[in-house]
Amino acid sequence: MTPTTPSSSSAAGAECLALTRSLRRRGTLVLSVFGLLWALAGASGTGAATDVVPVGTEIAALLITAGALYLGYRKGAAPSPRNVDLPQKWARDVGIVNGVELVAIFAVIAAVNASGRAGLVPVGIALVVGVHFFPLARLYDQWQYRWTATLLTLVAVVGLVLYAAGLTDENVRVVTGLACAVVLWASAYHLALRG
Repeated sequence: MTPTTPSSSSAAGAECLALTRSLRRRGTLVLSVFGLLWALAGASGTGAATDVVPVGTEIAALLITAGALYLGYRKGAAPSPRNVDLPQKWARDVGIVNGVELVAIFAVIAAVNASGRAGLVPVGIALVVGVHFFPLARLYDQWQYRWTATLLTLVAVVGLVLYAAGLTDENVRVVTGLACAVVLWASAYHLALRG
C-alpha cells in the first residue's frame, strides 16, 4: 500500500502502518498456532499419551507458541521496519490460495489413505503447506515466507526419503511434525520480532 497523492500521504501512511501491524500479528498468530498443531501431531508419534516424552513435547510446544503470541501482540512492539506493499486484490487471491491449499490437503489425505500408505499423510500435507507459502510471500509482501516455503517443502522431501528408507509411520510423523513446527515457529518469531 502506497500513498497516491501528497495530501493523503499521512492518512495513507497511517493506514499502511495499521495494515502492516495487523498482518504481522495475524501472521504470528496463524504461524504459531499451526506450529503448535504440527508439534502435537509429531508428539503423537513418540509414544502413549501418558508417556513423559509426548507430554514434555506438548508442554514445550505450548510455551513456544505462547511466547510467539506474546511477542507478536505486545503493546511495546517496535513497528515493522517497512510497510507492506500489497498487490491489488491481494485478499481475494490469498483466499484462493488458501482454498486451493485446503482442497489439496483433503485430496492428499484421500489419495494416500486409498493407497494404503497412511504414513505419508504428514509428508503430503507438509508439501502442500510448503508450496502454498510461495504465492503467499508475494501476496503478503513477506519475503521470509519464501524460506518458510522452501524449508517446509524440504521437510516433506526428507519425510518422503525417511518413509522410503523404511522408517515407521510414527517416526516419519515425529520428524515431519516436529520439523514443520520448528519452521513455522521460526517464521512466527521472525514476524513477531522483525516484522
